[in-house]
Amino acid sequence: MVESIASTASLLGHTPILGLFMKDCSFKRFAISPNRCNRSNKARAMELTKDVFNFRKEEENRFIKGSDYHIDTTMDRKPGLWPPNNKADKPALQNPLLRLERMGCGWLGAIFEWEGVIVDDSSDHEKQSWLVLSQEEGKSPPPAFMLRRIEGMKNEQAISEVLCWSRDPSELKRMSLRKEQIYQALQGGVYRFRDGSKEFINVLTRYNIPMGLVSTRPRNNIEEAIGSIGLNGVFNVVVTAEDVYRGKPDPEMFAYAAQLLQFIPERCIVFGNSNLSVEAAHEAKMKCVAVASKHPVYELTAADLVVRWLDELSVVDLKHLADVETSEFGAEPEVEMELEVEDDSYPSSRVAVDDHDFW
Repeated sequence: MVESIASTASLLGHTPILGLFMKDCSFKRFAISPNRCNRSNKARAMELTKDVFNFRKEEENRFIKGSDYHIDTTMDRKPGLWPPNNKADKPALQNPLLRLERMGCGWLGAIFEWEGVIVDDSSDHEKQSWLVLSQEEGKSPPPAFMLRRIEGMKNEQAISEVLCWSRDPSELKRMSLRKEQIYQALQGGVYRFRDGSKEFINVLTRYNIPMGLVSTRPRNNIEEAIGSIGLNGVFNVVVTAEDVYRGKPDPEMFAYAAQLLQFIPERCIVFGNSNLSVEAAHEAKMKCVAVASKHPVYELTAADLVVRWLDELSVVDLKHLADVETSEFGAEPEVEMELEVEDDSYPSSRVAVDDHDFW
C-alpha cells in the first residue's frame, strides 16, 4: 500500500514525505528540508554558481572598462549561457586559427624589469644618490630601512610619501630630476648584461614572444641605456616613470604594459628581482619569475618561479606558467549538494514526525 501511494504521488509531482525524517533500507535517518524536496540539487548548484559569476562579471567589467583587452559582449549568446566566455578569446578576429592560438598556453607576453634582471643591479649607486641629495637639500640622511622601503618607487612618490621632504609638485619634480642626475653621474652610463639575460632574450625573440620593459627611470635615460647595450627594437613596449603615477608595489606599471601589449593579465609573465615586484605582479593577476640578483632565493619564495639566471628558463617553462586554470578566466566550478546524514547516536532536538508512526 505504501509503495502504491508513493508511486501515485510521484506521478502527480508530489513528494510522499510529510515529515522531516525518512528511513532507508539501512535504517539510517536522513534530514530532508522542504527546499530540497522542491528542487533538484543540480538546479540549485547551477543557480548559486550563476549568481556568483554575474557578480564577478560586473566587478571585472568595472575594472577593465576602457582597456584593450576587455571582454567582447557583441557575440550572439543566449542570456545565462554556461560556461562564460574565455577572456583570452577575441571574437573580433575573423581568423579561427588566431583565435585558437590565443586560447592556447603559447599565447603569452613577457614583461621585464631593467636593473637586476637584464643588466647588473647598481643598488649602491642608488643609495649614494639619495644620500647626496639629502646633503644638498639639507635633510637628514635616510636610514637603511627607509632606503629599502623606497626601492622600486617613483622618485616623487618616495620623496613625498616616505621621506616626507616636500609635497609641492614643482619641488618634487626638481628633486626627482636632481636625484637622477646624481645617479647617472655615479653610474657613468656603463651597463652590462647579467649572465644569461641576453641569451634568454634571443630565445624569446626567436619564438616571436612579445616583450615589454618597465622602469621607474626617466624615458631618456632608459632609451639611452637600451641603445648603449644594443637592444634597440627588441622591446615592443617601454613603460617609464612618465607613463604612470605610482611605482611598485602598485601594479600600475605592469597593468599598463599588458594593456599596450594587448594581452590579458593572466597571460603575462613578469620578470622581477624583489618581493615588491612579486607583490605588484600578483596584484595585477600576472605570474612572476623572480631573479635572485640582490636577494637570496629563500626570500623570494612568494614568486611563481625563482631562478638565479634567466638562461635557466625555457619556453616550455613559460608555457607552463601561462597555462592557467579555467577558474582564473571567470568560470566557477559546479557546486555539489550533498545529503546530510544524521547519526542515531546523537539525539536530535528537532520536532519531527516519524514515518513509521505516521503510517
